[in-house]
Amino acid sequence: MANNSGFLRVLGRGDVLALAFGAMIGFGWIVLTSGFIGDAGPVGAALAMTVGGVIVCLVGLTYAELVSAMPHAGGEHHYALRALGGRGAFVASWAMVLGYISVVAFEAVALPQTMLYLFPDMLAGHLWTINDYEVHASWVAVGVVAAIAITALNYIGIRPASVFQTIAVLFLLCAGGALLLGALTGGSTDNMRPLVTGGMDGFYAVLVAVPFLFVGFDVIPQSASEIKLPYRLVGKLLVLSVLCATVWYVMIMLTVGSGLSRTQLGLSDLASADAMAALWHSQTMGDILIIGGIAGILTSWNAFLIGGSRLLYAMARSGMLPAWFGVIHPRFRTPGNAVLFIGCLSVIAPFFGRPMLVWLVDAGGINIVIAYVVVALSFLVLRRREPAMDRPFRTPAGPAVGAAALLCGIGLGVLYLPGMQAALVWPEEWAIVGAWWLVGAVFLWRLPRVTAGADAEERLLAAVAAR
Repeated sequence: MANNSGFLRVLGRGDVLALAFGAMIGFGWIVLTSGFIGDAGPVGAALAMTVGGVIVCLVGLTYAELVSAMPHAGGEHHYALRALGGRGAFVASWAMVLGYISVVAFEAVALPQTMLYLFPDMLAGHLWTINDYEVHASWVAVGVVAAIAITALNYIGIRPASVFQTIAVLFLLCAGGALLLGALTGGSTDNMRPLVTGGMDGFYAVLVAVPFLFVGFDVIPQSASEIKLPYRLVGKLLVLSVLCATVWYVMIMLTVGSGLSRTQLGLSDLASADAMAALWHSQTMGDILIIGGIAGILTSWNAFLIGGSRLLYAMARSGMLPAWFGVIHPRFRTPGNAVLFIGCLSVIAPFFGRPMLVWLVDAGGINIVIAYVVVALSFLVLRRREPAMDRPFRTPAGPAVGAAALLCGIGLGVLYLPGMQAALVWPEEWAIVGAWWLVGAVFLWRLPRVTAGADAEERLLAAVAAR
């Protein structure tokens, strides 16, 4: 049944959990693990993931309360609009849109890179070279075809996209379970030595990737208009999804560390798959993990296309973006134009080759942190300004949790600045961020000034219409 926003409320408990968990478990655990363990050691990387998980849990608790109070498509857009006004809402939404698009584009590049592991002879038709990486037509074709397929799936409805998400997450869990069993029966603590390397620089090198790896729980608020659950339960599921993702990433660091020596890790492009093969003494098992990685790519890709399109829809419905993004398909009840826009960007990404993977992690990561900071600030403002607001899920020790989330978010953001351990790379990563915010500045300049309040969206729409 369609609600008053035009969306269909069809997502149940399992759908919501699969959506958020699948969003957070993309392909980073396959392609980035060797670098994480090389930087910090298996235990050091696991510790960084644990600390990062705690930070994201704090942010997740602020989201959990806010989504229960304002269960509308667009999530942080509505929270910031009510707490901080039009400009605060635009900053949060625009930053998160880039975060979502960066993940979608990342998966469009990660998929052909994964297929190369299964089919090493697939490269054909050299196109060009980017940062010493040779881009081939066959490699690009895999990413482009998959981008078209995922976009089409999301265009035709939330229900088929949700069913696909659940099936893919179940396969992903089976692959992870096989890796864990292999580590318990065939892993070696000698491979894990030294347990910690790189000192604080190594720790920060892993920690700074956390925003990119854990982004996804916030897809729940984006799709709130399509969830048919009590709002209090929605908040609980959001926090549970973050805890599940933290356990997953810690498990990956420890199991892969036990399966490969440091020398083997240094030579491995896809350490998780190589560790699976080594633990089971079977290349077939390594290939099975790669298929699990492909499932992770597809679940993350699918979820962020859902989340990003809903956020663009919400911005358009508030007059911040062209109305074209706010159109609901009359038959499929999806924000079809927004889906197509993000889908087109994911089609372009594979043409830049593998170097795009690292650029997208960092460029998307800093913008995700910006959005988290704005949401934590909105949480604190609304707790103070509107203490009587209906909150079906109320975060325990709310002001303390909100303040901790705010400080942790700012701390993560600082790590991306010049001179810090994880500074954005010049010029590629700064170019992505800079170009995005230059475009955003044009929309922000045209946006009427609207103060915060429960009726902020109505006043914003009236101001836009009066121009």
